[in-house]
Amino acid sequence: MGILHDDVVIIGEAEKEGKATVITVNCPDKTGLGCDLCRIILFFGLSIVRGDVSTDGKWCYIVFWVVGKQRARWSLLKKRLIEACPSCSSASGISYYRSELQPPKPPDVFLLKFCCHDRKGLLHDVTEVLSELELIIHKVKVSTTPDGKVVDLFFITDTRELLHTKKRRDDTIEQLSAILGDPLITIDIELVGPEIAACSQASSFLPSAMTEDMFDLELPGSIQSGTSTSDSVSITMDNSLSPAHTLVQIICQDHKGLLYDIMRTLKDYNIQISYGRFSTKPRGKCELDLFIMQADGKKIVNPSKQKSLSSRLRMELLRPLRVTVVSRGPDTELLVANPVELSGKGRPLVFYDITHALKMLGPCIFSVLTDLITMLLPTVYFHT
Repeated sequence: MGILHDDVVIIGEAEKEGKATVITVNCPDKTGLGCDLCRIILFFGLSIVRGDVSTDGKWCYIVFWVVGKQRARWSLLKKRLIEACPSCSSASGISYYRSELQPPKPPDVFLLKFCCHDRKGLLHDVTEVLSELELIIHKVKVSTTPDGKVVDLFFITDTRELLHTKKRRDDTIEQLSAILGDPLITIDIELVGPEIAACSQASSFLPSAMTEDMFDLELPGSIQSGTSTSDSVSITMDNSLSPAHTLVQIICQDHKGLLYDIMRTLKDYNIQISYGRFSTKPRGKCELDLFIMQADGKKIVNPSKQKSLSSRLRMELLRPLRVTVVSRGPDTELLVANPVELSGKGRPLVFYDITHALKMLGPCIFSVLTDLITMLLPTVYFHT
C-alpha cells in the first residue's frame, strides 16, 4: 500500500486571521527536499514561522507553520509542493543532490516587451502581475525616453509551461494592460532563442572594490572549530549528542527566506537533515536545531569542513542579499546581488522585493538591467 496522492501534502488553513496555516508533507526523502519546499513557499509570498523535519533516510515527515497573504492560492501551492516531492517509488533509496546528474531541460525563454507612459511604481506593478501569473523573470532591461515613455524588455519563463499557447499569452497581456491602464500601451510576447537571450546580457565584470565589499566571505566575528559567532548570529556544531549525526544549533535574527537560505546552503553542500526544528521567538529571534550528516552517511568531524560550513551559513544569514550604492554623477546606481543554488535556481521574488521597496521609498527609476554574473550571483542594476 502506498500513500494517497492527495495525502502527500496537506494544508490546514488558519481558522482565524493572524494565525498560522499548517502545511504537512509526507513523502520519500531526498537531499535538498527541504530547500525545494521552502523555495516554493517563499515564491508564494509566505513566511515560515515554525518548522519540524524528521526522516529515517528513506521517508520524511515535514511540518511548516506559515503566515502571509490572506488570499494565498492554497490549491496551487499544494500542487507545486506535490510536484517537488519524489514519487513513492523512489523510497527504496535516498537520492542525493547532484547538479550534474539528469540536468533538467532548459525552459523556453520568452521576450515580453511593452511601451507606455512612465509613472512611479510602474516596474513593481508589472513585476507583481508576472509573479502572480507564475512567470519567472530572468533578465530585464528598462529604458526611459526624454518624453517620459518607457520601453521595457522582460526575458521570462513560464512555471506552468503554457506561454506558448495563445490563451496563456492573451491572459498575460490582458492582466498587464489592466494594471498599466495606459491607452497608448503596446505589448508583445514572443518565443526567443538562446542566442537572443544571451545577447541581452550585460558585462559580468564588476569593479574590484564592489566585489570585495559585496562578496567578501570574511565577515565580522570569530570562527573557531565547530563554533561561529557574531553580533547577531551564533552557530554551534556538536558531535557528542548523537552517534550518527552532527548537531548544528543556530540562533539569529529573522529575515525573509531565512529557512530557505539555510536549506539552500545545506543542499549545496550535499548535506542531509535527519531531524530539525525551527521556531521564531519574540523580538525577531530564531532558533534552529538540525541533526545532519554528509552524503556518505557520516557526521562532520573534520574541523576544516565544520569551519567551512559555519562560515558559509553565517555569511548567508548576515547577508542574504548583497547591496551597494554607487554615485554616478547626477545619478545613483543601486546594485543588488543574491546567491543562486548550484542547480541554477535563485531566491524567488528578489526583483519583486527590490521594486516594491523602491516604490515605497519613492525614487524614480529610469534604467534597469539584470544580469547573471560569475559566481552564480544575479545582480540587478538600478539607475535612480
